[in-house]
Amino acid sequence: MKHFLKNAEDLRWLIGHTGGFRAGYVTDVQMSKRRLFDEGSGREVPAGTTVSVAIRYEIRGMVRVAKLTMTGVTDFSIFEQDGADCSSLGIIQTEFTAGKLRFWFDPQGELYVVCDEAYLEEVVTPLVMADQAAELAQWAFQGRTAESPTVQWMLHELDRAGLPCAWHEAKRAVPIHPAVQWEGDLIPAGDSKTGRDNMVHVMAYSLLEGQGFGLMLRVFGVQDPRMSRIFEVLADQITQHFAGDCLVGTTIISGREWEGWLIRERQVRQDR
Repeated sequence: MKHFLKNAEDLRWLIGHTGGFRAGYVTDVQMSKRRLFDEGSGREVPAGTTVSVAIRYEIRGMVRVAKLTMTGVTDFSIFEQDGADCSSLGIIQTEFTAGKLRFWFDPQGELYVVCDEAYLEEVVTPLVMADQAAELAQWAFQGRTAESPTVQWMLHELDRAGLPCAWHEAKRAVPIHPAVQWEGDLIPAGDSKTGRDNMVHVMAYSLLEGQGFGLMLRVFGVQDPRMSRIFEVLADQITQHFAGDCLVGTTIISGREWEGWLIRERQVRQDR
């Protein structure tokens, strides 16, 4: 989901949609400056500043990870001292004055941005309790169309990749959230070393707002090259066949950029 913010009405929408990010927290702040070469003076000149803030928050039993990108920044402040932590949010404040958007991310104004315009990107997932001892990876995809991957489609893609799996539907006495449509486990077929402790858990869910679908993959078990391969094949095929955005941790990645991002991450791990 993407929404552009240019005026007071857009800011009212932002506060209503997010609840002001109440009780959320900032996970990442980035600033970038563009400079262009001026042929007349023969020097580089400033051409704009962009600040992006990633926020994780919860609302109506769903986890939302939002990236607020603010362009044409004319004033930016981030200030922490004496143990202060401006990453924890109460409720943000916004204002539209003299054609500028203003964001106060904490009551003390230690994280403050003034800009020309902004846009919000967001990925939503059900709130699930992570088993830190067993969960190896978590990945979510938010599609933009009503059509979504099915269990049969995933099994077919894994067969084509030489990674046949069996499907075990999950049955819960108490549903995680009404938005969850179905869930279950993909377990590698014909391998005595794997079992119900090594699996890729798949959860499909509907979005609370707008058209689209959500899909979450969670890898459980021990470090196993085959499990990693199943996970990567599924993620690759989903991003190739469906338009949308990926969520890794608290990082939102366009589906078109997923493969390149994964290649860079592998290179970083190899270099360590």
